[in-house]
Amino acid sequence: MPVEFLGIAATGDGSETTPRTTAAFDRDYTLRLARAHEDHGWDRVLFAYGAGSPEPAAAAAFLATRLDRLQILLAHRPNVSYPTFAAKTFATLDHISDGRLTVHFITGGNDHEQQREGDFLTKDERYDRTREYIGIVKKAWTSREPFDHEGTHYRFRDFVSDVLPVQQPRPGVSFGGSSDAAYAVGGAEADVYCLWGEPLARTAEQIDRVRAAARAAGRTDTPRIQVAFRPIIAPTEALAWEKAHRTVDAIRARRAGQDLVRRRLVTDGPENTGSQRLIEIAEAGERYDRALWTPTAAATGGAGNSNALVGTPETVAEALLDYYDLGVDILSARGYDHIDDAIDFGRYVIPIVREEVAKRDAAKAAARENDRHQLIAAQA
Repeated sequence: MPVEFLGIAATGDGSETTPRTTAAFDRDYTLRLARAHEDHGWDRVLFAYGAGSPEPAAAAAFLATRLDRLQILLAHRPNVSYPTFAAKTFATLDHISDGRLTVHFITGGNDHEQQREGDFLTKDERYDRTREYIGIVKKAWTSREPFDHEGTHYRFRDFVSDVLPVQQPRPGVSFGGSSDAAYAVGGAEADVYCLWGEPLARTAEQIDRVRAAARAAGRTDTPRIQVAFRPIIAPTEALAWEKAHRTVDAIRARRAGQDLVRRRLVTDGPENTGSQRLIEIAEAGERYDRALWTPTAAATGGAGNSNALVGTPETVAEALLDYYDLGVDILSARGYDHIDDAIDFGRYVIPIVREEVAKRDAAKAAARENDRHQLIAAQA
């Protein structure tokens, strides 16, 4: 199967290691970073969502009018807009981007963060709302006739959208999470299921859970799997590990010295299962498998995509291929220096992975063809 690479569409240059020197939404920086991805082999970039951050759909529309190939993964929280309005927004953006949009629906894993924008539902209620929301958006994307809806969280009459997506029957739906509720919603509704980077054995367990949830929902297909990492690469193993330790020192110093950063990171222990898993993994050990390193996650309190892959480009590429062999075909990677790391990863890691995936796929195709010829011979 083909492999795809997802990067980050940051609208400013700040990260866990360095304070921002740009505006929160810097048009020039946003475009420079996106071009670094498009010019170096990446397939799509994520416009993330945060309370108080620049509105991602508008930023994505800006980017879509200036780049021709790079695809967009747009993060969206159901609490911030009514689903019929959101469906029109997404369909319009799909036109602006000429069919390059996928929408990533975020249920929200932290009560405080959700309450910043008026969302006071419980976690279970949020998951229930998200499933209802996605169903409405899908129907609004595909319905040519007016329809009514009477649900737990939304109620309307006689809605039909005049703007339908470029992609038919609809844009892709992306979803993530590591709780039972997340598996149930994503297994039923997602085209792509997103996981944070964990050791191979634990990732395999999560993939099995996602596929089981899809079967339980009555699906005959299963979501594609995406896994996210923070790559730390250098020309030699020694230099890569020196860089890794400098990175963790910078994360710790920035977290200790910046009130704004502390406010945005987990302070009293994470509420979401995914972050709890990252902390549990970090407490059990620093290094796993070929190149997975957990101190970056520990230093942030398990905040989001935070486990690293450390080593030379060859080592990191082989580590990514290990996940590909598990069934992961979308690899998400984000460095700490957004532009330089996107360029380096695109130059030195992506080509290795793509070449090896092509070899694996060719070998599988040859094996299938050989099996077919043997079957024909046996039946002759």
